[in-house]
Amino acid sequence: MHTDPYLPAKSTLYVVATPIGNLRDMTPRALDVLAAADVIAAEDTRVTGQLLKYFGISKPMVSLREHNERSMADKLVARLQAGEIIAQVSDAGTPGISDPGAQLAAAAHAAGIAVVPLPGASALTTALSASGFDCAHALFYGFLPPKHKQRCDAITSFAALPYLVVIYEAPHRIIDCLQDLHEVLGADRQIALARELTKTFETIRRGTLAELLAFVQSDSNQQRGEFVLVIDAAPPAEQTDADEHDHVLAPLVAELPLKQAVALAVSITGAPRNALYERALAIKQAARQDDDED
Repeated sequence: MHTDPYLPAKSTLYVVATPIGNLRDMTPRALDVLAAADVIAAEDTRVTGQLLKYFGISKPMVSLREHNERSMADKLVARLQAGEIIAQVSDAGTPGISDPGAQLAAAAHAAGIAVVPLPGASALTTALSASGFDCAHALFYGFLPPKHKQRCDAITSFAALPYLVVIYEAPHRIIDCLQDLHEVLGADRQIALARELTKTFETIRRGTLAELLAFVQSDSNQQRGEFVLVIDAAPPAEQTDADEHDHVLAPLVAELPLKQAVALAVSITGAPRNALYERALAIKQAARQDDDED
């Protein structure tokens, strides 16, 4: 008798995507695995308990969260080695995507345990699909640093990249985040804002950073919930001689943070910011290589 490849198998870790809002986005296969699991490793057992109750599933659960994942991973791997089926879920979406999950999957791989992903809801792909941007190339950054300077430095690091950048943001930081994006990337950079995806008060809106900052600032309701921001790729740099402004830019890059150096160079030379930024990155990289060789 052949084993049905679509039925849950023993000694297997299943990484199960769960709805990010609308519970009807749960897949039949995910329900099969949760019903067959010997134990469910949940980010928050209270949240997962409500999901299981909705679908009439009753299973033992253990808490697997950011602060205990490393210690719990060894215990769960031992259970997998004993033949159990374990389903791993986060509070919403796909485990391991800005949520706990990676350490348990890594431990299972190291122990030779099968790790089987169940595709399903993900705020990342959901936002990308509705953004209207060409998604051939995209960088998933996740959450930006919470403090202004570090956040601006992070934004500067991807400001000139030629592909989409996707970030997550919490409601209490969304205004500060949009203001810093506006400051670093400029008012005209296109962005798609996705709020409360698949939920009752879902908002998906696209425009310039100036437009979306004003939109969110003007409506306190748009400052609530979980956010995904899809930032358009940087426009092609205007043509300029690569080293035309090095005599100004190089000493500034040597002494100042990159963003400040570029801003001063733009003020002094009048050259396009994108071109100077690209050149500043090249100068900084060359300096690091020289230091490494020394």
